[in-house]
Amino acid sequence: MPKPPRKTTARRATGNRFEEAARVFLEARGMRLVRANFLCRHGEIDLVMRDGDTLVFVEVRYRRGSSFGGALASVTAAKQRKLVSAAHLWLAAYPRDASRACRFDVLAFDGDDVTWVRGAFEA
Repeated sequence: MPKPPRKTTARRATGNRFEEAARVFLEARGMRLVRANFLCRHGEIDLVMRDGDTLVFVEVRYRRGSSFGGALASVTAAKQRKLVSAAHLWLAAYPRDASRACRFDVLAFDGDDVTWVRGAFEA
């Protein structure tokens, strides 16, 4: 079952701002929003989008700069496992999507630089 919404903090507000920027970026490239901020016991999926017939689970990461490896490097193997588990819960909650092809993308913001990795990892 989905978790209730979280209290908005300064950090969460920044996350919301970049998730919105990611949504606009992806929609400008033909993707369609299905759901933002799917919360479950395994974590959160920032954006669930459709790219044609493919269901795309999008992780949005922001870092002010690229020190410590930057935003893309922050999607660790542990984070990937959480995202895959959350995606399984999405597919269980929305069985109509279970037969669709799925993909995991990462949209990384490092300062003013944006990197979009389609198919960033496999389930």
